[in-house]
Amino acid sequence: MLRKTPQAPLKAPDMETGEHEQDRKGRDEEAEPVSDSMEKALAAARAASSKLASDIVILDVRSLIGITDYFVICSGRNERQVATIVEEIEKQLGAEGLAAYRREGNRQARWVLLDYLDFVVHVFHTEEREYYELERLWRDADRVDVGEDGEVGVPLGQEMIEVPSEQEEIAGGRG
Repeated sequence: MLRKTPQAPLKAPDMETGEHEQDRKGRDEEAEPVSDSMEKALAAARAASSKLASDIVILDVRSLIGITDYFVICSGRNERQVATIVEEIEKQLGAEGLAAYRREGNRQARWVLLDYLDFVVHVFHTEEREYYELERLWRDADRVDVGEDGEVGVPLGQEMIEVPSEQEEIAGGRG
């Protein structure tokens, strides 16, 4: 399923950016605040986690490329699990009114890419992930690890710092 379908025939891409007018127009109209796109990326990561995806990571690529904000990367042990993870991501995000703008690699289920414009989900078979090493390619991006339980963690064994909500701070100051 696509979020939008072009109403007019495709025109030649812009010579400077290589983008089609419809792609640029759709992205400009649907641009979300960064925090909202991170929440959507986290929702995709949690959906992947619910189907036991492994090594789930979100890369913040906003400062590196201008076409998306985040990459969600995860792995499945076999083609069937990769396909199941993809289906669950689409199902859960679809329930929130989101549909992938582009979807690639579904036939072989070795590396499936779901492009939601603000973020891109890469679901790899473990062998493909090791071969392509996307994290190494984008090593300059900030990294957010997502545990198997779907909780956001800090890489390299750093402890999570629990930040109290505004309500907890107010209540804590009264006692």
